[in-house]
Amino acid sequence: MGRSPCCEKAHTNKGAWTKEEDDRLIAHIRVHGEGCWRSLPKAAGLLRCGKSCRLRWINYLRPDLKRGNFTEEEDELIIKLHSLLGNKWSLIAGRLPGRTDNEIKNYWNTHIRRKLLSRGIDPATHRPVNQEPLSLSLSDISVPYSKEQVKNQSQEEESSKGFRDLDLNLNLCISPPSQPQETKESLNRGKSCFSCSLGLQRSNECSCNGFLELNKTGVLDYRSLEMK
Repeated sequence: MGRSPCCEKAHTNKGAWTKEEDDRLIAHIRVHGEGCWRSLPKAAGLLRCGKSCRLRWINYLRPDLKRGNFTEEEDELIIKLHSLLGNKWSLIAGRLPGRTDNEIKNYWNTHIRRKLLSRGIDPATHRPVNQEPLSLSLSDISVPYSKEQVKNQSQEEESSKGFRDLDLNLNLCISPPSQPQETKESLNRGKSCFSCSLGLQRSNECSCNGFLELNKTGVLDYRSLEMK
């Protein structure tokens, strides 16, 4: 819900203020102070809106206003403050005693902008108008790695990629550990084979060749064993 209007606009005067209205407003504020701007027009006997009374007093009637044209020092101060604050006219007016924000804004748009343009300065950016945009070349851009480091990094990426693409063969086979010939012969001396130690014989004449009866493929063949 919006804020209600400060007064009935149908019963208020509009347009330029008369000298009589100015005198009434000045006399009331000198006695009672500014107070509430909503109730001030009725108390001062003015058929004006409270907002209109406030703007009239602040911009034209208050005694500390500075009259006359802006000085050269004020112009330079406004330019410096605008470069720092931008279009914040109320803050700029706070640094110039006796000047109002509305007065400074109007003076900027009518005089100072033209002065800056005549100097070749952009009023918005406060930089030269014909300043060329910043252009960068490849030589001006710093590279975080040297050519050798980039080359080594690419080689590492290629090797890691080849390792990821490697097809591992997981078909494992188990076989007895390989032993030197001398070790096998030393183990076979004075020892019987597995079938003989269990009382099993494959034939009447058994020649032991190791602990286990292995075929040529190195796998124990139990089918060749016969019960005694």
